Amino acid sequence: MAKNYVSNSQESTRMFNNDLLEMFSKVYFWVPLLIYIPLILFLTYQGLWVAGLPIWLFMGLFAAGLFVWTLTEYVLHRYIFHYEPQNEIGKRLHFIFHGVHHDYPNDAKRLVMPPSASIPLAALFYFLFEWLLPATYNYGFFTGFISGYLVYDMTHYAIHHYNFKSSFMKNIKKHHMLHHYSDPEHGYGVSSDLWDRVFQSGFKK
Repeated sequence: MAKNYVSNSQESTRMFNNDLLEMFSKVYFWVPLLIYIPLILFLTYQGLWVAGLPIWLFMGLFAAGLFVWTLTEYVLHRYIFHYEPQNEIGKRLHFIFHGVHHDYPNDAKRLVMPPSASIPLAALFYFLFEWLLPATYNYGFFTGFISGYLVYDMTHYAIHHYNFKSSFMKNIKKHHMLHHYSDPEHGYGVSSDLWDRVFQSGFKK
């Protein structure tokens, strides 16, 4: 848990003595796709064919959910993942949730959120939106929200393991690499730098 240690290899580190906990702390990048694409298809079916939402309304709710995800991604990364408690238990929890990624940024099995964390969080957000939104609207809204999460997870994995050719993706990768290797107190957006621009938490030119 050295403050400035950053591994440049694809090595991993053990986080738990318990083998079961250690197993659940790692996940292949394609696992979220297997879990959430069927959910997205199911909610789309429920919204358009069972609840009978007009396509324009469904797409509007989808866009709103996607937009809300971008802000959620920023807030979670900046204020939850980068909150560093001073007590030993808090420091340990911080290392488990996010510190390990900064120490071992190329560990391929710790680049997407494991289902043991993502499923409870997804359920929490689903029921929150279900409570806040009119009946049936969550079919479109949560579909957009969880699609945004999948884009975030896949983008994060690709940033650490692929060389992009498009200038757009190169800029996204550069933004996140600066967060890792230059200044972890700036550049909290992963799938975009939108909210870093809004809240002026991007990198100085």
